[in-house]
Amino acid sequence: MYNILICDDEKDIVSAIEIYLKTAGYSVYKAYNGMEAVDMVNSNDIQLVLMDVMMPQMDGITAMAKIRESSNVPILILIAVAFTNYDQQHLPPNSLFTWVGFKNFASLFSNSMTVTFGYSFRKVLGWTLVWAVMATFTTFIGGILLAKAINSKTTKLPKMWRTLFIISIAVPQFVTLLLVRNFFADSGIVNTICSNIGITDMLKHVGLVGEHLTYIPFLTDPHWAKVMIILINIWVGVPYQMLIATGVLMNIPTDQIESAKIDGATNFQVFWKITMPYILFIQGPALITDFVKNINNFNVIYLLTQDVFVTQNQALANSHAKEVDLLVTWLFRLTNEYYDYKMASVIGIIVFIICAAFTLISFSRMISGDKEEEYQ
Repeated sequence: MYNILICDDEKDIVSAIEIYLKTAGYSVYKAYNGMEAVDMVNSNDIQLVLMDVMMPQMDGITAMAKIRESSNVPILILIAVAFTNYDQQHLPPNSLFTWVGFKNFASLFSNSMTVTFGYSFRKVLGWTLVWAVMATFTTFIGGILLAKAINSKTTKLPKMWRTLFIISIAVPQFVTLLLVRNFFADSGIVNTICSNIGITDMLKHVGLVGEHLTYIPFLTDPHWAKVMIILINIWVGVPYQMLIATGVLMNIPTDQIESAKIDGATNFQVFWKITMPYILFIQGPALITDFVKNINNFNVIYLLTQDVFVTQNQALANSHAKEVDLLVTWLFRLTNEYYDYKMASVIGIIVFIICAAFTLISFSRMISGDKEEEYQ
């Protein structure tokens, strides 16, 4: 009898696959994270591993590398769910799911308004890319400018300012996000202050707040929420980027800067022609990984909008999406709240393809344009 290990942090998925395999006569072992899978392979005679990718404690890719150190057992990454009708109506053991091929992918790219996944996907993908660009470059540029300002010879008490911003890093991100969400709630302290000093009425007068509202919908209106999410992310991310930029600025070759100033270059020209290219050269790989991280930035979006933002767009609601969702938060909601595993799996594959393609293209262009000799 063949021994097959199933590794997935979703216990329903593990149970469903287990039913099929046991019915076919296989012996089944179960693990719910990468670390358990590695231990199972090392302590049992496993002939095949079915492995998920995104799991707690240890992800599937890391677990696969660990297993390869001691075993050549075949490993299949669990993406097959995307090609089935596995959802709330097809949950084993009451109802078994079946193979549907590329039907789910067709739904995701459809233009039909009766099956709204295509419409929702375009909306969510667009916001995901806008968010990733804005979140990456606002914190990157903000960190550089803040580091330049604090390290400037004209800045008084630079150590004090640097310490204040470092303290903000010491506070766990989720604590900061939950506090900020309460501050900017419809009945939060910020809205109370704005109402008392007349800012809410002023925004009504210029048309930025609806006449029927008695508060500023910081996190409940789609346009306000998107702007606030980006601004809050700047507050959370800039201090960290400031520390990195400070280290890079301290290592810029001073002879190039001195030569440029002797030739009559202004401070802006020095920054644009010497400082910025050097920072991009050093932080280029980190910038790429930050962009990919922001495509999958679950914490900021979810913690700021969960249980606060309710979509008024019926087409999005039909697909269980919201205007402020990233692909990864939409995927999480489909899985955790609506048990639509098939569409969540399709979205997960699309996210992987986007991230992999961007990373490969960016790094290949970076390698081909290597200018290390210029900074020696």
